[in-house]
Amino acid sequence: MSDIYIDKERARCAFSRSAGTYDDAAVLQREVSRRMLERLDLVKLEPRAVLDLGCGTGEQAGHLLQRYPKAAVHALDFALPMLDLARKKGRWLRRPRCICGDMEHLPLADDSLDLICSNLAFQWASDPLQLYRECLRVLRPGGLLMFTTFGPDTLQELRSAWAAVDDDAHVSPFMDMHDLGDILVNSGYAAPVMDVERIVLTYARVDDLMSDLKNIGARNATSKRPRGLTGKARMQAMREAYEGFRCDGVLPATYEVVYGHAWAPAQKSHAGDVSVPLNMLDKQGRVS
Repeated sequence: MSDIYIDKERARCAFSRSAGTYDDAAVLQREVSRRMLERLDLVKLEPRAVLDLGCGTGEQAGHLLQRYPKAAVHALDFALPMLDLARKKGRWLRRPRCICGDMEHLPLADDSLDLICSNLAFQWASDPLQLYRECLRVLRPGGLLMFTTFGPDTLQELRSAWAAVDDDAHVSPFMDMHDLGDILVNSGYAAPVMDVERIVLTYARVDDLMSDLKNIGARNATSKRPRGLTGKARMQAMREAYEGFRCDGVLPATYEVVYGHAWAPAQKSHAGDVSVPLNMLDKQGRVS
């Protein structure tokens, strides 16, 4: 495990600022969500309560509303401006119930959900073990956790280009698929399944990649990030180093996408967490 961790307050501020630009730049996020939700076709599940965890602007929550017309769909994010957009998804009489909260400390009751779907959000957790235990706590026995996250080869070109310039952390650390599987087992899940694929986006310039990352809120939120402004000379050196990856006239940006799902076992034990039942939350995520 790396000693570099995520500064969640910095991450929350970055995602809050990017709410208005997120949808136009989130091409990869939409595609990965589509592929993850396709996997639900193979699952026999009729959930009463569903959570889109780390919902962003709510596009996935909108798809979950369509897929499960009889279920209450909840959408949780730590960036309130994202939720302002998410609560507009769906139809007038059927929209996601939005909750502003921390995914590592869910303001939800034990055994209150049948399905948790999370798309490319878990990599922003500062304590992955706590995150998976929280998801298990709020799942009913037999409930399903389905998620995607990034593996360590993600943005390997950008990481390598910065490594040629300095020793600072410019790209977030990402956990290996096997380590994530171990966490699922150690957290108490049943029948975890993990697999991985690589998706490569291409850009004319590295600045276009940097712009996309900024517009979705994926700024550098690592604990060991540089504290001052990045000078023009270092930025230019990074650009020149990245040019070494140019192939067929374009620059690649590799994403290692990890898919995982696991079940809450039939018998669960709890540590007495204090939480708020879903039926006590109004549509704005406030306690009724």
